[in-house]
Amino acid sequence: QVQLVESGGGLVQAGDSLRLSCAASGRTFSGYAMCWFRQAPGKEREFVAVVRWNSGTRVYSDSVKGRFTISRDQAKNTVYLQMISLPPEDTAAYCCAATFLRYGLDFSSDNEYDYWGQGTQVTVSS
Repeated sequence: QVQLVESGGGLVQAGDSLRLSCAASGRTFSGYAMCWFRQAPGKEREFVAVVRWNSGTRVYSDSVKGRFTISRDQAKNTVYLQMISLPPEDTAAYCCAATFLRYGLDFSSDNEYDYWGQGTQVTVSS
């Protein structure tokens, strides 16, 4: 059974940094895309970043590019999201997700992902 467990969220001040972790288990993730989404209260779920498990290739949303870094540690089966210079607008529940890579995959669509974690809350105070 695949499990994705996020951690690392919390309450921080504007300008602070935070690193989220997503511990993945239950299968080998070779050939998978591992992603972070976020959802703020009253808003739709938003794509944040994705990394290919095998190659490490990364894609970011424009809203976080240059401030967030997604990475994976294959030995630890863990995906990270390093966030810096956080403004209050980054307040949201952050979830990691996984799906097997396939032709035509739309990385930014949450409908494409088969496995989801429960999420970790990030709150940025002004």
